Amino acid sequence: MADTEASPTCVDKLKAYVRTRKGTILAVEILLSFIIIICYAASAYGGYSAVAICEMVFAIVFFVIFMMQLDKQFLVVNWLWSDLFRAGIGALLFIITSLICVIGGAGDGARIAGGVFGLIAGILFGYDTYTIFAEIKSTRGQSAVSTDA
Repeated sequence: MADTEASPTCVDKLKAYVRTRKGTILAVEILLSFIIIICYAASAYGGYSAVAICEMVFAIVFFVIFMMQLDKQFLVVNWLWSDLFRAGIGALLFIITSLICVIGGAGDGARIAGGVFGLIAGILFGYDTYTIFAEIKSTRGQSAVSTDA
C-alpha cells in the first residue's frame, strides 16, 4: 500500500517555523515593520516609511526562503551572509531614521511613535545580526577540514 502520510502543507511549515528562534525573530521584524509603516503613513512625513517597507519585504522574502527550506536547495547564494547583511543594514537604517524622527518630530505624534517603534525594530534587527554572526562563527569552525595525513 502507498504511504498515507501527506507531505506537510504550507500552513504546517509556517506554524513549525514560527516556533523556532529565527522564525520568531523574522515574524516580529515583519510585524514591527508593518506597525512602523502605519505610523509613518499617518504622519505628515510619510517618506520615512520607505525603510520600513523595504525591510518588511526583505524580511518576508527571507522568512519564506527559510520556512520552505529553499536555502538548502539553492546553494548558489550564501543565505547566512545575505541574511547577515540584510539584518545589519536594517538595524543601521532603522536606528538612523528613527533617531531623526524622534528628535525632529515635535508636534507629530505619529512620526514620534514610528520613531520609537523604529528604535525597537533597530534593536531587534541588531539582535538578529548578532545571532546570525554567532551562527556563522560557529559553523565556520566546524567546516574546517583536517589535512593531517
